[in-house]
Amino acid sequence: MLINTAYRTPGGWTTEAGMIQGDRIQEKQLYDLLNLENFQLFVLEIDNKLLGCIGVSLRQQVAEIGSFAVAPAEQNSGYGKQLLDFAESHIFEIFKKKVIQMSVLNVRTELLAYYQRHGYQLTEKIEAYPLGQKLGEPLIPLHLLILEKIIRSI
Repeated sequence: MLINTAYRTPGGWTTEAGMIQGDRIQEKQLYDLLNLENFQLFVLEIDNKLLGCIGVSLRQQVAEIGSFAVAPAEQNSGYGKQLLDFAESHIFEIFKKKVIQMSVLNVRTELLAYYQRHGYQLTEKIEAYPLGQKLGEPLIPLHLLILEKIIRSI
């Protein structure tokens, strides 16, 4: 599964290998997500090859980005930026949301920097790593930092 390959195997710059043991998402969890009314998963395919995906969850005033992955062999090719730009445009133009949030592991400084370069700001919100939810078990102390971006126009 693309999300597990991108985050749990060595090689890509999004890997969490060495930080978290186990799959990032189970097949049933993905199936359940895909069946939620307030969730959409967008995929990037070229020549029938799955290159990336990004998920959007809608809440009252906020859209949340998650399930964001690019195949390790395709990372640093601009596909992540394309997916993020598409999701942000869709959130603003179709879903009519102006606030986007996402959570990032506190130790993922390169991901935090990537999102900050794309206009996301750290908030003061911190969440505990979700233990016992079949998202993998941390090998080091972890928590989630919440980032936010306000879209004024696209």
